[in-house]
Amino acid sequence: MPRIKKEDASISAFERKRLENSAANEAMLKELSKTAAKILPQPKPIAKPRSSAPRKKATPLKREVVRPTRVSLRLSGVEADSETAKRKAEVEETFAKENARVKRVRVSGDLNFSDIVVDGKKWSSDDGFLAGVMRGAVPYHRTFTADDIKETTDEGLKALREKMSGLELYEGWEPNQIKITPERVYSLGFHPSQEKALIFAGDKMGNMGIFDASQIAPEVKAEDNDEDEEDADGDTLEPAITALKVHARTITSFVFPADGNHVYSGSYDSSIRKFDLQKGVAVEVFAPSSADEDLPISGIAIPSNDPNLLCFSTLEGSFGRHDMRTPNDTELFQLTDKKIGGFSLHPLQPHLVATASLDRTLKIWDLRKISGKGENKIPNLIGEHLSRLSVSHASWSAAGHVATSSYDDTIKIHSFLDAGSFKIGHEIDEEAMKPTSVIRHNNQTGRWVTILKPQWQERPEDGIQKFVIGNMNRFVDVFASDGEQLAQLGGDGITAVPAVAQFHPTKDWVAGGTANGKLCLWM
Repeated sequence: MPRIKKEDASISAFERKRLENSAANEAMLKELSKTAAKILPQPKPIAKPRSSAPRKKATPLKREVVRPTRVSLRLSGVEADSETAKRKAEVEETFAKENARVKRVRVSGDLNFSDIVVDGKKWSSDDGFLAGVMRGAVPYHRTFTADDIKETTDEGLKALREKMSGLELYEGWEPNQIKITPERVYSLGFHPSQEKALIFAGDKMGNMGIFDASQIAPEVKAEDNDEDEEDADGDTLEPAITALKVHARTITSFVFPADGNHVYSGSYDSSIRKFDLQKGVAVEVFAPSSADEDLPISGIAIPSNDPNLLCFSTLEGSFGRHDMRTPNDTELFQLTDKKIGGFSLHPLQPHLVATASLDRTLKIWDLRKISGKGENKIPNLIGEHLSRLSVSHASWSAAGHVATSSYDDTIKIHSFLDAGSFKIGHEIDEEAMKPTSVIRHNNQTGRWVTILKPQWQERPEDGIQKFVIGNMNRFVDVFASDGEQLAQLGGDGITAVPAVAQFHPTKDWVAGGTANGKLCLWM
């Protein structure tokens, strides 16, 4: 056992033990193999200065004791029953006990939450740190209630709120019974049919589920009303859902052409497929030219003026255009170094593209003007707005609004009602790029809930522009283009967040998909 010098006799028992352990560690490390020496290299001695000038008193450095790294005794050439092995086990046990003791030490004194230090940064209550801690989801806690509707003084707004809040949860089956996809729902789409609600869902594993809401469950129930519904043969009845494996990875978006006979789906597997609803065949209409190229598709769209053109965004920060009539006719523009989480085309001015990115920006691009050459070609950037944190999605309304959701817990609505008059080369000034409405909204989904994205009703029958977005308290929120909340849709049997929300293109039908693959439907 190494001895402690006499002048160190006054030190504490813990410090004495620490010094003994340190000395023992040094002795042990000297006996280890070259492998262990590489893991714990010895510091090179510092050369003494040659200057004869008097040196300034050096500021003492606070050094941490180097703790032994766990090393295989067999690989290090140390025998299992040797004294070195036993000493190593004792050292590790001592440090484990000390670490456990330190973790149990509580913080003494009062804590002032108006002055917090986290990760080296000083926060105050004005920075929103406490709000972030306290804004966790509260299941079934409403932030928009019947009292808000009663207190509405504007008669038009009140009527609209009553109408949208009057949507009822689909009674054909309970949400927990409609297992539309095997895994977490990542995207939803309504078939444009106005005769019946036909919902398409894509999950994170590339499965596509199709649910026909017209197939309502029989009204006959067991006497106690607690058992599952059964048919005449005694078999448990389930909603009719078609499940198809059309992609190898997450399905991120759906697009329905005007004819309603097909549906396009984009995926992280770098492909876009066209599914024929009559033939039941899904053909690949786009994929990178090289099988080794990874181009995860984050969103797709088809311009209203060209049904043969596919537009898409990627997690690599690029935006592409592909002519489906020519397999090799694809343009790819690198818009940012960060991921593009979502984009959309203006429904009436499809040359205008809104992108939302991890670089915290909403950007408006004009595809009529392309500058640069080769890989440096890029559309004309005509407007940009910077948020505090990443922007998840940007969605155009037919009237010219762009709704975005961001991890700064806001929904922003930008209004470009004169977008139809934009000439080639037009630039949107900084003032015009500012949002006309900012809505406080909890967008902290974490890793298990799909990112919340606003989705406009494409062609509302009542002519009123409105969008839906999931609510972390297990609702779906409905907002108007001026930022006024119209409804907060919920109901019995919703046991998870309907994070993926979608409006029917024309009808006031709303769908929500959850992390457990279940579907909520309001009609």
